Amino acid sequence: MGREERSVFPSWDLDALHVHLQSAVDLEIWTIPYYLTAMYSIKDPSDDAYQLIQSVVYEEMLHAQLAGNLSNAYGQIPTVGAPRYIGKNVPHLCFRLDEPNPTKRFSPYSAELGPLDEERINTMCLIEYPEWDTQRTPDLRPRVEEYGSIGELYTALRVGMTELRGHLLGGVRQLDFFRQFFVDLSQQTVTLDGDAGLRQALSLVDVITDQGEGQTQGDADIPEASRNTADGFEESWPHFRKFMAIRESSRRPATYDGVPDPPAGSPGYLAQERLQEDFVAFRRVLEDLFSGGGSLRFGSLMAKLGGDVLTCWQNGAIPKFS
Repeated sequence: MGREERSVFPSWDLDALHVHLQSAVDLEIWTIPYYLTAMYSIKDPSDDAYQLIQSVVYEEMLHAQLAGNLSNAYGQIPTVGAPRYIGKNVPHLCFRLDEPNPTKRFSPYSAELGPLDEERINTMCLIEYPEWDTQRTPDLRPRVEEYGSIGELYTALRVGMTELRGHLLGGVRQLDFFRQFFVDLSQQTVTLDGDAGLRQALSLVDVITDQGEGQTQGDADIPEASRNTADGFEESWPHFRKFMAIRESSRRPATYDGVPDPPAGSPGYLAQERLQEDFVAFRRVLEDLFSGGGSLRFGSLMAKLGGDVLTCWQNGAIPKFS
């Protein structure tokens, strides 16, 4: 790309970095209800597809924590808004910008909540699609939605974080909630300033991308240090490989059916209401943790959300989080 063409892109500043870090948190949080909804639609929890998706959900929670730690290290307390599941709109990504365009391969797809079906499986593959075009450093995009993949977004973040290393403050509101599940992962927080802190911060990005969010080698195993050591499934597989295994399987698991808007007062309607209430509480707990609070409700609320999602399906309603 020539100098004149590059000039249309702005330079990194702290505001741009904060927008990108918040976008990373948004995207990691967005995936959790989407994947949970597809997972709990599977009637048999022992099915490989169920366990593969569950293992990805565990790692997405880790990614949300790591992205939150990065945001706090650069002086911004991340927020946890209500994710929206509309049409084909996955937040902050435009898949057709990737090269080759993966939507030609993974179609039809939908960002709306639903059972594990062709549309949901294709979307899951698109979200975790590897960044094949790795020969250039991504420019800072004027709009966050101009990144073609999670991998490109995180690669751009690496550039901004490096350029703005002087704004990094180690030890600020750092979470280490998942230590017991990733005991070989030596670094989950940013504790230092300057170049040493930058190395820690970049290592958190490495964990996220190594586990599958933009695996630049496409199908490389997750490094042993970044694998789930407690309750994973096919621990060495990156996310894209797990979802491709579901997509290419000769047998699809039996799933529940549901409607998005059950009649008012029906069991499905009441189950949706309960899920929405608990998800609001869950978001508040996450924001409390990100802002330095010591909430002890995270684990119990996460488990309750799972039960709420399953109850929706069992009562003929597509789960609704907000």
